[in-house]
Amino acid sequence: MTAYPWLTTLWLAPVLGAAVVLALPARRRTTARVLGLGVAVAVLAFAVVLAVRFDPGGAPYQFVESHTWIPAFGAGYTLGLDGIALVLVLLTVALVPLLILAGWHDDREISGAAPEGRVVHTYVALTLLVEAMVLISFVALDILLFYVFFEAMLVPMYFLIGGFGAGRQRGQRSRAAVKFLLYNLFGGLIMLAAVIGIYVITVRDGIGGASGSFDFRTVVAAANSGHLGATPGVLNALFLGFMFAFAVKAPLWPLHTWLPDAAVAATPSSAVLMMAVVDKVGTFGMLRYCLMLFPDASKTYAPLVVTLALVGIVYGAILAIGQTDVMRLIAYTSISHFGFIILGIFAMTSQGQAGATLYMVNHGISTAALFLVAGFLVSRRGTRLIADFGGVQKVAPVMAGAFFIAGLATLSLPGLAPFVSEFLVLVGTFTRYGLAAVIATSALVLAALYVLWMYQRMMTGPVKEGNERLYDLVPRELAVVAPLIVALLFLGVYPKPVLDFVNPAVAHTLTTIGEHDPAPGTPARVDAGGATK
Repeated sequence: MTAYPWLTTLWLAPVLGAAVVLALPARRRTTARVLGLGVAVAVLAFAVVLAVRFDPGGAPYQFVESHTWIPAFGAGYTLGLDGIALVLVLLTVALVPLLILAGWHDDREISGAAPEGRVVHTYVALTLLVEAMVLISFVALDILLFYVFFEAMLVPMYFLIGGFGAGRQRGQRSRAAVKFLLYNLFGGLIMLAAVIGIYVITVRDGIGGASGSFDFRTVVAAANSGHLGATPGVLNALFLGFMFAFAVKAPLWPLHTWLPDAAVAATPSSAVLMMAVVDKVGTFGMLRYCLMLFPDASKTYAPLVVTLALVGIVYGAILAIGQTDVMRLIAYTSISHFGFIILGIFAMTSQGQAGATLYMVNHGISTAALFLVAGFLVSRRGTRLIADFGGVQKVAPVMAGAFFIAGLATLSLPGLAPFVSEFLVLVGTFTRYGLAAVIATSALVLAALYVLWMYQRMMTGPVKEGNERLYDLVPRELAVVAPLIVALLFLGVYPKPVLDFVNPAVAHTLTTIGEHDPAPGTPARVDAGGATK
């Protein structure tokens, strides 16, 4: 255990920042923005210190804090950080300041430029609260503690979509927000039943003492030593309870339908917060909780999950091609990309899981770049329809260039960050599910089609009427986009800094669940479902 509460400071700082922002007088709108940005930057700096102090070759979980929370239920306030959680923490804390800066004037659109009120204060505070709840979800080592914040983050996200969304009609925003909330709450209720089931088993088997235990490490040790005395049928049911909740949040086909509506209804900054940050808790949960708590059930259902991921990869890409709304198009690309992440997780190989974790980071960066640039463009033009654009590169060349690079990253062009992660996922999948990897490669062609066709229609050709007055990126917008583009280029040619954190954690996961990479050079036998044996 660590003497200083590093991880508590990490997630509590945004909460305190949100409280101070809300306490500011209503007229201090600029102060609220500046303070929110300052808090987010301070949290980023603190996380960088954590990363520097983290030892990739050290203990699996570092900066551990453990305190009694609800002794009657064996629940504790237990936090710890591994390499997978660390890179997702860094993604979160790096994006939030950029999103606050990108949405600097979003409140003017959503409040009608009302001179009074606390719109800005609430908007900034909600963003910081989402950040805090995502951070504690990544570092929680108590199953009940994780569940509480897994559900709690839905509340501020709901208000960001419904109360501060970019949809033209309030009814549209409200419907999208309610759909987001109902889908995720239902998934969470199913997961709650599974959480209770785990607790009942620990009490019955005396794991963690007479009061049972929610400690993740204790339950994992029991599960992998055969001391979790439940039947395979019960463990399969508990796995499905966790998996259902994570599949809704991820989102995995066919539980994805809430995402496009929510992404379009929210402001660009809030949509990126949802797709690039909040939804990563779902894929993180699959990798940590589904696999490590239920290793046998994970192997049993892996072919099914791989099949659903493949459908999501192809389905999301095909639907993206047919979209006429640029923001909805980008939302559907995320469904395809989450399919790749889930495919890599359930391939259960070191390359696949390392690629999936790296993909979580790279998807967050590329989606943020593409969605935010598209948002800047839509706010200038006042329309999301692709057909209303054309010739933008002639009047706003820097914006068009940034959009082009972000688009190329989305289609995983070699030299840009998503290519490395997608390549690792495909290689790791091929060694165990050969046919699945071959099918997944079709998305590369589809991605090139929807990205390049979108760019051609929006940015090239003659300047369409109404676009001649579009102006290029201003310094504030450049300050948002430039770091994202640099990160895409840097991680595209040198992903080692991220993989150095991820690889030991992936190795620990595979060792814990008793899984090993297929031996190289061993002839593969592919069954009817595409599984390489």
